[in-house]
Amino acid sequence: QVQLVESGGGLVQPGGSLRLSCAASGTILSINYMDWYRQSPGKQRDMVATITSGGSTNYADSVKGRFTMSRDNAKNTVYLQMNSLKPEDTAVYYCNAKIRSSATLQWYTAWGQGTQVTVSS
Repeated sequence: QVQLVESGGGLVQPGGSLRLSCAASGTILSINYMDWYRQSPGKQRDMVATITSGGSTNYADSVKGRFTMSRDNAKNTVYLQMNSLKPEDTAVYYCNAKIRSSATLQWYTAWGQGTQVTVSS
C-alpha cells in the first residue's frame, strides 16, 4: 500500500508564492516519474509539471518561468515552488507518481488526495 500526501495549499494574493509538497510512503521499491496536476471546477485535470527519477523537469507552458519542481529521492518527496501566482492558477493540485511496489514488484500509478490553491485578492 502506497500513499501520496500533498500539503502546502492555501489562499494567496496575486503575485504571491506558495510551496506545495507531496510525500510518498508505504511499500515503495522505487519511484519513476512524479507529476503535479491541477483541476479547476468544470475543467479537465491538466499536468502542470513533471520530474523524472534523474531530476529532469518539464512544465506546462502556462507555468514556465513561474513554477519550479524539485525532488528529494531520499525522502520520496517532491515540491512545487509556485511564484508570481495568478488567479487562473486557482485549482486543486494533485500529485501523481509511477511507483514500483516492494511487495509485488509491480509498477502502478498513485494519486494524492489533492490540495486547494486559491489565488485571490
